[in-house]
Amino acid sequence: MTDEHRWTFGTFDRALGRFPLLMGIVNVTPDSFSDGGRFESVDAAVRHAEGLVEDGADILDVGGESTRPGAEPVAADQEVQRVVPVIERLSGRVAVPISIDTTKTEVARRAIDAGASIVNDISGLTFDAAMPELCAREDVGVVCMHIKGTPQTMQDDLHYHDVVSEVCEHLKNRVDDLQQCGIDRDRIVVDPGIGFGKTAKHNLDLLRNVDRLRRLGRPVLIGHSRKRFLGRVTGRKIDERVAGTIGVSIALAARSTDIMRVHDVRAVRDALRAWQALS
Repeated sequence: MTDEHRWTFGTFDRALGRFPLLMGIVNVTPDSFSDGGRFESVDAAVRHAEGLVEDGADILDVGGESTRPGAEPVAADQEVQRVVPVIERLSGRVAVPISIDTTKTEVARRAIDAGASIVNDISGLTFDAAMPELCAREDVGVVCMHIKGTPQTMQDDLHYHDVVSEVCEHLKNRVDDLQQCGIDRDRIVVDPGIGFGKTAKHNLDLLRNVDRLRRLGRPVLIGHSRKRFLGRVTGRKIDERVAGTIGVSIALAARSTDIMRVHDVRAVRDALRAWQALS
């Protein structure tokens, strides 16, 4: 294994790199690419989240706006109505950190007030100019992702000269910028944005080069679960990509990936435990 990185925010302080943390996905949306509509009600979302923790999730990531390619934007007040009741219920019932998956400062603020301690922003805190200030003030963990364009446009221009170098450079610059905004470096995790403005080949190139991303000195989060590139690799539909997700998860663990954002927590954790026992 390679060197460890620390992720520190609030009361959370963890050395990462030996065994991946699993971030369980809680989509409170009608139109997410994989499980849209399944956990739209508060009760269903809370039950699902509690099940993910029982299955071994280290973090819960709650989102109220689909970011699949071409998804329509959701108004901040509607997003708040979807996620805040879920986070309020979970914050008193689970011991793991809760992440809010949003690009909007108002949604993040309301989620933090409800009990979230991580902001997972697909824009790298660029879509809403007030987001860095909020995150600096609230001492939350921050997931800074690379995206090319927006969910509405990100698949329109898929050209890179060198996708790994360009994504690494972008994330390095964003970490530096966020530090200048008052967000301590130890609070930041980087995410190359698998599927966000990349072809299947771009995604595979990034996954093969997690070591280069980790050289930025921050923990690396990968969100590969059930994504389209796995369909290209395996020929399987979305609901048949669990095995492909597990295969990539083991390869990522061997590359010391720090955090994996997944739907199928139990299956991935069992596979990683078996891999760890043999390695």
